[in-house]
Amino acid sequence: MIAKSVEEERRQKAAFLLGVPKPGEAPLDALLVGSLMNVRYLTGFTGSNAWLLLYREGQAKLFTDPRYAVQSKQQANCRIRIAKGPLTKSVVPEIARSGVKRIGFEQDRITVAQFEALRKDLPSRAQLVPVSGLIEKLRMVKDEGEIALVRKSVAINSQALEAALKRLKTGMSESDLAAEIDYRSRVFGADGPSFDTIVAAGARAALPHAHPGAARIEPGMVLIDMGAFHEGYASDMTRMVYLGEADAKYKRAYKAVLEAQLAAIDAVKAGVTTNAVDRAARDTLKAHGLEREFVHSTGHGLGLEIHEPPRIGRKDKTKLEAGMAITIEPGVYIEGWGGIRIEDTVLVTANGCEILTPTGKELREL
Repeated sequence: MIAKSVEEERRQKAAFLLGVPKPGEAPLDALLVGSLMNVRYLTGFTGSNAWLLLYREGQAKLFTDPRYAVQSKQQANCRIRIAKGPLTKSVVPEIARSGVKRIGFEQDRITVAQFEALRKDLPSRAQLVPVSGLIEKLRMVKDEGEIALVRKSVAINSQALEAALKRLKTGMSESDLAAEIDYRSRVFGADGPSFDTIVAAGARAALPHAHPGAARIEPGMVLIDMGAFHEGYASDMTRMVYLGEADAKYKRAYKAVLEAQLAAIDAVKAGVTTNAVDRAARDTLKAHGLEREFVHSTGHGLGLEIHEPPRIGRKDKTKLEAGMAITIEPGVYIEGWGGIRIEDTVLVTANGCEILTPTGKELREL
């Protein structure tokens, strides 16, 4: 017997879920996958224009355009249709020929125009059914191959930071340091950054998602949030450095954030809900009188995308499972002063978690 590929196994799991309907609903006969990351997960295809029609029996057909005629054959191990013009013009006849009646579509991943183009040409017996998060739920738990790629991405990210910090000096612009980080990341093997690198110096560190600009890095705090893609898989890390000798206020705040981050990491293990992890960080910051300065969630999943389920937030109750790759990143932000965030990528295990990020978290003065 020929062993199934990883992508075939994923399609079988996804197809099985089509036959498990929500209470009061009939099973789906097929799913139209519009997310490029979900298409990649299910087929291996990495092009920029594709849909996948997945049937409940497990068969699948990939639709893309002539630019990817060669690439799709090299990457995808399912049937392929090269479409001329809008993909809807090829998807609708395929649905009509198949005779399926209930076709799920990813409601968060398809435009209104695409939906209308599908609906107006479908046979009357066919019904489009909105679906959300079906493939993303499968993607939350990484297999061994995915975990290896996340590990490598994390390692590249840390190498790039250390190399870039050797070039950091007073008077350098935030943009220059961000560019140095991105360059070093590619040198060490990254496909590219997994998001726009954040470098925020001094009072600008109070902006959690600051865009690096022409501002000069002077003695004081510098927040660096960076990530890499390696063979499609993301990493994410935030570290603080202080140019010169850190003052007492910074040291106190850094200690509080580090304690919060370690408390959240200590709470991570299979079976624990994500809001319990978030609460561990918030309770620690509350003890330091800094809870109100923590303005975002404690973390998020990552993989083929930099932000994936689960969300590690106060209202989220997803149960963690072994094999999930998540970030733990509490922070405090004080207008007019600055901000501190410490972030690792961690792997959930049955009895706890493994911190994948090798970069140290001690208070760092340069």
